Amino acid sequence: MNLRGLRAFVALAEELHFTRAAARLFVAQQSLSKQISRLEAELGTPLLHRTSRTVELTSAGEVFLTAAHEVLARFDQGVAEARRAGRGERGTLRVGFVVGAALELTTHILAEFTGRHPDARVELHEFGFADPSAGLAGADTDVAFVRLPSSTHGLVVTPLFTEPCVVGVSTAHPMSRRDGVRVAELLDEPIAIGRTDDGVWRDFWTLAGHRAGGRARELVETHSQSEEVEVVAAGMACGVTPAAARRYSPHPGVRYVPIDDHPGSVVAVARRSGRPNPLVASFVDAAVTVRDRETEILRTIQGASRTD
Repeated sequence: MNLRGLRAFVALAEELHFTRAAARLFVAQQSLSKQISRLEAELGTPLLHRTSRTVELTSAGEVFLTAAHEVLARFDQGVAEARRAGRGERGTLRVGFVVGAALELTTHILAEFTGRHPDARVELHEFGFADPSAGLAGADTDVAFVRLPSSTHGLVVTPLFTEPCVVGVSTAHPMSRRDGVRVAELLDEPIAIGRTDDGVWRDFWTLAGHRAGGRARELVETHSQSEEVEVVAAGMACGVTPAAARRYSPHPGVRYVPIDDHPGSVVAVARRSGRPNPLVASFVDAAVTVRDRETEILRTIQGASRTD
């Protein structure tokens, strides 16, 4: 018993006419008749009543027609799914992100991607300060939203936007009443910094590039964004952070003050180098599409440091 025999039987059962069924299958009528006879022999029961004028299903034929429809539908579905998988249109995509991901663009990017690949499964994985690559360095994710500058060895990064930086200070700190500060005013302050081995990341958020080779007077290491906010609120340190902290990490004991002369932080979508699988390539393209389309959101993000 094979799929060709099943398809022959289904065509004949639906047409109830050998000539029409043979034409539908592009086979000779004699060949169709042999396939049906072979199928009946394998089943050990007649499937059709044949006369010189009519073709009718037997009770066994009616039961077998239902089963044949189910088998062929499942097989055709499997073929289609396999082809989609081969083209990279289905499967699981592991998306890593650090705190904030791509901010207000995140849901738009995910919606754009899932709209293109409704059969793909997306897994979201958040990573803390210890891994600014959001899982890419250890191959725990396939693609990720990352913040730059950080170590990008072995990664291909596609920038999405640059966000201004602010400093979080306790509301009891004299700087909390300011509308802006300069980096020079922060160099003697204790700085909160997420614990990480990524020196590029660490140097940026501790203002190392402004210290002429010197070190911060005091660093307070933290393990998470929420821990850093509590450290700042307690007056134990200041925290240099993206302007989105105003929206994503508000705290009654913290005020975020714009830093006038520190470069912004770049949010990018990143992947490992080498030829990407189709889902990864499509995700990066979806991110770029949304970035270029959502200009109002970008303007809000990039001008957020002066908004209370």
